[in-house]
Amino acid sequence: MKVNEIFYSLQGEGHHSGTAAVFVRLSGCNLDCPFCDTDHRDGTLMSEEQIADAAAAWPAQLVVITGGEPALQLNSILVDALHRRGKRIAVETNGTIPLPDGIDWITLSPKDLFLGRSARPVLAAADELKVVFDGKHLPPDYSHIAIRHGRYLQPCDTGNALRNAAIAAATVEYIKAHPEWRLSLQIHKILDIR
Repeated sequence: MKVNEIFYSLQGEGHHSGTAAVFVRLSGCNLDCPFCDTDHRDGTLMSEEQIADAAAAWPAQLVVITGGEPALQLNSILVDALHRRGKRIAVETNGTIPLPDGIDWITLSPKDLFLGRSARPVLAAADELKVVFDGKHLPPDYSHIAIRHGRYLQPCDTGNALRNAAIAAATVEYIKAHPEWRLSLQIHKILDIR
C-alpha cells in the first residue's frame, strides 16, 4: 500500500471531534476537488502489517484511515491487522468506491455538490454524513443513504479569512433553517495542530 503519512493527533471534524486518533493517510484520490487541502500524491510503500504496527505504537484505540480516497487501497487485510492490535477503524471516504467489510465507523463526505454526478456516492449507509458547504450550493438530498449517527455541515475553508467568515455565517443560518444538520468545525485548524 502507498502511505502518504501516519501521525497521532486529535480528530478535528464530525462526531469524533476532539478524540485522540492515529491517522493513516493513504495516497491517491479518484476526485479532484477544488478546495482539497491535502497533498495525497506522494507516499511510501508499506505492507498492511507495517501500517498496523505503526498505528499500534500510539495508545489511542481509534485509527482514522483517510486520504485522498482511502477506498482505492483499503482492504480486509489491513482492517483485520488493525483489529488484531485492538484498534477501532474509522474511514473518511467520498463514497464513490465500495469499502471492505469490518470497518467500525464510516464517515461519508460526498463531493458531488462540487463535482457533479460522476462523484455521486455509491454507499447505501454510513455512520455519519459530512458535507463541505460553500454557502452557495445547497446540499444534495442524501435521504436515500442510511445515516446512523448524524448529518454534519462543514464550512469550506477557502484560505481567505473574510470569505471563510461569510461561509461560516451562511452555514450557521442554513443549519438553523434545517435542524437535521449539525455544525462540524475543523478544530485542528482552529487549534493549529495536525
